[in-house]
Amino acid sequence: MERLRLLNRSRERRARRKPAGFTLIELLIVVAIIGLLASIALPNLMRAMNKAKQARTLADMKAIGNALESYAVENNTYPKGLTNANSQILSGYVSRYLQTVPPADGWNNSWHIDTNAQGTVYTITSYGADGASGTNPGGPTADFNCDIIFTNNSFYQWPQGAQQ
Repeated sequence: MERLRLLNRSRERRARRKPAGFTLIELLIVVAIIGLLASIALPNLMRAMNKAKQARTLADMKAIGNALESYAVENNTYPKGLTNANSQILSGYVSRYLQTVPPADGWNNSWHIDTNAQGTVYTITSYGADGASGTNPGGPTADFNCDIIFTNNSFYQWPQGAQQ
């Protein structure tokens, strides 16, 4: 009789215990929810990162343009005949006005800096996120792949509004 009572108590204790851990279904539901949230958040994160890269590119272009303007004030001309020059070539001209010429745009693509033979016009171009030259109609653009063009201290083509 005593043995039967101890056996029943043992069964009651086991029945009262809560199961330890999660079931496979519960874990799959949690993973599915995390995947859904990630699929919603990831495009917004990528858009924000590209927007930050654009902002950095615009600021760097203005800094390079200001250095070229300072060079022109002192020499009465921009550097003459540059064709598709990068930051290394340009630093030889403007290192006095800009301590470090940014080596690349926000997407880590080389700058494309051109001046005419008379030294009256300069153009700084970033090919955008894709790094490939595109059509340049001028004015505001709405694509991260569009070129950004800064010429003679003002933007000829620039990002504006919602980007895709």
